[in-house]
Amino acid sequence: MTEPRDDQIDHAFTADGPRGVTPEPTYSGALSFARRKYSKDLATVELAISGVPFDTATTNRPGTRFGPRAIRAASTEVAWQRNWPWEFDVFEVLKTVDYGDCHFDHGRPETVPAAIESHARRILDAGVAMLTLGGDHFITLPLLRAHAAKHGPLSLLHFDAHTDTWDDADGRIDHGTMFFHAVKEGLVVPERSAQVGIRTTNDAPLGFNILDAAWVHAHSVGELTAAIADIVGSSKTYLTFDIDCVDPAFAPGTGTPVCGGLSSAQALQTVRGLRGLNLVGMDVVEVSPPYDHAEVTALLAATLAYDMLGLYAARHKLGEEFTGG
Repeated sequence: MTEPRDDQIDHAFTADGPRGVTPEPTYSGALSFARRKYSKDLATVELAISGVPFDTATTNRPGTRFGPRAIRAASTEVAWQRNWPWEFDVFEVLKTVDYGDCHFDHGRPETVPAAIESHARRILDAGVAMLTLGGDHFITLPLLRAHAAKHGPLSLLHFDAHTDTWDDADGRIDHGTMFFHAVKEGLVVPERSAQVGIRTTNDAPLGFNILDAAWVHAHSVGELTAAIADIVGSSKTYLTFDIDCVDPAFAPGTGTPVCGGLSSAQALQTVRGLRGLNLVGMDVVEVSPPYDHAEVTALLAATLAYDMLGLYAARHKLGEEFTGG
């Protein structure tokens, strides 16, 4: 009889390096995203997964500070084999670690944006790409500042129920105003950016191309990805996915749910249809575990995040070009 060994679990700490997948029981072990090795050493790494457990910019129901932890826990359900339907194992192709969470002083909220930006710059300055787990959607603004500093003005591909472009001359730390500031600061180019799944009223879209929920439901996934390709093209792109883009029937664990959104199948098929997109950064935000049921929202977020890693690898490791299907 083969004796069990303790090094067959807790791969978040015991893995040999940033490549490969080793099965581990989904119900035990130290939690990292998809059992990636926890490491602050980026010398041999191509992509770092990082959490930002921040939710005090929320206008409705808080709780997304617990989002990164919940997404990591749910990711054990998709970490035991090659992610379906990808024909390659992203963790054999892309050297990836879990960098842990961004630290900030919750008692000094005015310092949080700079702390998030500094955290991102440390990773990006090491020549490493980022996948960020939120946290409320405000975190995307300091992340965009760091990414634009490295890559220049970006296309934004934004999945959400809300445009998050509310006029904000006072510089509030608010999860509904980030993209107002992103445009005004020149971080993104709205004319070559797309917002998908919108289903709330905002009369100031600031030049973004909006493929609202009604448009999405009236068209096929192939037509949607083709429309995104026409808008974004080969531009360097930041992908941000607010989980409330998905209908609350499929993703109840969020702070600002809006009925009439995408199904989980639509969301996953759309993201997978973006193969070859010139991604330089990405995040999944607004998962609020206190409002979740049976971890369905966290599991969807983890699956979307896993697929985003596939998108990054398809472009930057396999050399695919985005055609929108």
